[in-house]
Amino acid sequence: MQQEILINWSPQETRVAVIEHGAVQELHVERALERGLVGNIYLGKVARVLPGMQSAFVDIGLERTAFLHVADLWQPPLDGESLPAHRHGGGARPIEKQVFEGQTLMVQVIKDPIGTKGARLSTQVSIAGRMLVFLPQDDHVGVSQKIAPALRDALRTRVQALVRADLAPGQPSGGFILRTNAEDASDAELAEDIAYLRKTWARIREAAGRQPPASLLHQDLNLLQRVLRDLVGEQTQSIRLDSREQCEALLAFGREYMPAAAERLQLYRGERPIFDLYNVDEEITRALGRRVDLKSGGYLIIDHTEALTTIDVNTGGFTGARNFDDTVFKTNLEAAQAIARQLRLRNLGGIIVIDFIDMAQAEHQQAVLAEFRKQLARDRVKTHVGSFSPLGLVEMTRKRTRESLAQLLSEPCGQCQGSGRVRTARTVAYDILREILREARQFNPKEFRVVAAPAVVEMLVDEESQHLAGLSDFIGKPIALQAESALGPDQYDIVLL
Repeated sequence: MQQEILINWSPQETRVAVIEHGAVQELHVERALERGLVGNIYLGKVARVLPGMQSAFVDIGLERTAFLHVADLWQPPLDGESLPAHRHGGGARPIEKQVFEGQTLMVQVIKDPIGTKGARLSTQVSIAGRMLVFLPQDDHVGVSQKIAPALRDALRTRVQALVRADLAPGQPSGGFILRTNAEDASDAELAEDIAYLRKTWARIREAAGRQPPASLLHQDLNLLQRVLRDLVGEQTQSIRLDSREQCEALLAFGREYMPAAAERLQLYRGERPIFDLYNVDEEITRALGRRVDLKSGGYLIIDHTEALTTIDVNTGGFTGARNFDDTVFKTNLEAAQAIARQLRLRNLGGIIVIDFIDMAQAEHQQAVLAEFRKQLARDRVKTHVGSFSPLGLVEMTRKRTRESLAQLLSEPCGQCQGSGRVRTARTVAYDILREILREARQFNPKEFRVVAAPAVVEMLVDEESQHLAGLSDFIGKPIALQAESALGPDQYDIVLL
């Protein structure tokens, strides 16, 4: 499989497209104003200790001081004590016995500032890699609970051996937690991650020794850097970036931490915008729509609810095969390929239910399922696919890794509130007539004025004019109409004059 990565950079936004076999397979977007602070490590200075709240306020150089609770204070193990990873908490020791005003602490943000509240901090440092999380204050190797139990012991043993092999004499090992991405990792990939994490920690410690209090020591990787860490694989032929300044900075970062990936980085010098090479902007627009057309004439309909995503496969105008069974089979095969691509492109996660077109032959079902699983094997995100249910549905799950493309780039319609439907002009007209009658029973204005969308006013003036006149006669008041194009199709106001 041949893969290219295109990066479009601007001061406000970074966009990354992963291209395989000439088609966009993944899109990643990061906006400068929306980057959070979680994961950032600071050299903080304790500004105030509050024994009554068992907490402290720490200056980390932000507009508001950050909050450190006694439960988020890491304590080193006592002599002879063996502790699991992530040991927090002050235990019986109150916070005023552990920190004092003016003290310098290395802290990590575990919750972003919200409203008037400052960031929440921890003194337990963790650094995320591609497959491992490094806990420099511990010496425990843990395994994610999401990794199959049968694989955990073997993975732990492999990592423990790699950790020991990488150690310099007298160097503390630190603790590691294996992420789900490590499940299929080779020893070389794990060793590369261990080396990267240790080098990152050494740089943080060095910065802590020379930087003044309230300094940022480490920021979680930005999207450009995560491209080298998370997206580049053996199949990646090139990484093209359209900013000279960012290319030079990323090259310097890559040469230090990920030299193999950095070798594939190139500055894009073309006159056309880089995303025009593969019509990426058009793909983004299509990826926000419900309907996905297939080359055969069939199509997919993709809908989202709070609990799950549904994908419906339709034959459309595809009649190219010799009989209906072949038409259905060929449409479903093409749909299996398209659905696997759409899951990656849109970054759909959670529970997904697929309604393939009913197939009479069991071998056709198995062939479609085999093709679908084959296509999903290219997905870097963990998936699990079931078999066809008695109703002909395929249920699957895909791990949520970040916001979907639709969540990132769009929001629910303010007029339909995300339902995808609005009431008809006639329905709204009848609502207005009922509302006027209700108001007339409570108030005695000189006139009722209806302000509504043009289509609703047209409906009242034209097809519903008889009912409007009858209501005016019944309440004994004139009813005036005013069209307002700024109103949505089912928005209106009744003004009492």
